[in-house]
Amino acid sequence: MKVKVGVIFGGKSVEHEVSIISAIQAMNKMNGEKYEIIPIYITKDGKWYTGEVLRDIEIYQDMQLLKKYAKQVHLLEKDGRYILQGTGAFKKEVGEVDIVFPITHGTNVEDGVLQGYLQTVGVPYVGSNVYASVVGQDKVYMKAIFKEEKLPITKYVWFYDTDYKNEQEEVLKKVATLKYPLIVKPATTGSSIGIGTCKDEKELIEKIEDAMAYDSKIVVEEMVQHLKEVNVSVLGNYESQETSVIEEVFPKSNILTYEDKYIGSSKVKGKLGVKFSGKGSKGMASLDRKIPADLSEKLAKEVKDYAIKAFKALGNSGVARVDLLVDDKEKKVYLNEINSIPGSLAFYLWNPAGKEYTDLLDEMITIGIRDYKRRESKTHSFKTNILEGFAQNGGLKGLKETKGKM
Repeated sequence: MKVKVGVIFGGKSVEHEVSIISAIQAMNKMNGEKYEIIPIYITKDGKWYTGEVLRDIEIYQDMQLLKKYAKQVHLLEKDGRYILQGTGAFKKEVGEVDIVFPITHGTNVEDGVLQGYLQTVGVPYVGSNVYASVVGQDKVYMKAIFKEEKLPITKYVWFYDTDYKNEQEEVLKKVATLKYPLIVKPATTGSSIGIGTCKDEKELIEKIEDAMAYDSKIVVEEMVQHLKEVNVSVLGNYESQETSVIEEVFPKSNILTYEDKYIGSSKVKGKLGVKFSGKGSKGMASLDRKIPADLSEKLAKEVKDYAIKAFKALGNSGVARVDLLVDDKEKKVYLNEINSIPGSLAFYLWNPAGKEYTDLLDEMITIGIRDYKRRESKTHSFKTNILEGFAQNGGLKGLKETKGKM
């Protein structure tokens, strides 16, 4: 009997289209003899749909057509089963899943919100849990953990948008403790959305205002000089980890942009610049890169060691991509960030290491099942009910008296 894998993607995120690309890539590579693949698409307004038509990337050009041929559903638990229930008058059961595989990016879906819902429903799922997802999405939390673990990071400050609006001079003084050039980031976006660089205060103000359009929390950090950007993927959980090959990426500007990652390589551009064809965009896999990265044996070992330490410190599971910065002159490595659900699931970093994408997905699902069994083996509630005898002890009477005074 095949394992029913519900692949969730989309969502209320600025990385919505990136998620569609990643998910369709993955569904096309899952072992169809072992798994029954069930697409579950979340629209930008939060509606859930399922249907085989969702595996065709062209359907996303016409949302009315998509809604006509896909079925709107809710995911819920029923008699120990995890079902997709229709939203019509008769609440018809549309499908069933054994495990959920979130291939989502960005806020509301990668940041612990979706994982929290899945855990509340009780369904097994692939990837990092709620806690790791939260800190993996928020650069402020992430940096605080890295700092506590004495992992190398660049100097930075952070502030809320209200701090900047109400006390701009104070915030700019805070930023002035850093050395230009600087990089400004929304704390919780991914895919380089809302990120900008600046070489003076005039540009700084402009980039802060740009970043505030995407987030209420802003990070400003020093840029690494003589920069070489490298990424490595980690597979596993807190018990065991392995690393992929290391890649060096080549941005067209001084930082990797959303356009570099997902738009610039497309031959035919739609509304977002993504090529909508039967094969679809290659996403992160199409970025200009060198694999393996041109690093000394010593630096390569440091990169992999720091990546594993960061992965464990945040409690990640499944596949993550760790982005690092190397000062090529000083030969010093800095952690940049972790992507707990990386674009294209970083499969292009595992192929050169001899791990096919189909095998990578299979291992991720296996880890997800193990994580679920371990989670269920722990005590999360008590069989005893402390409210038994509450009435006899005068509890209900006291409650009624309190209610009468409200």
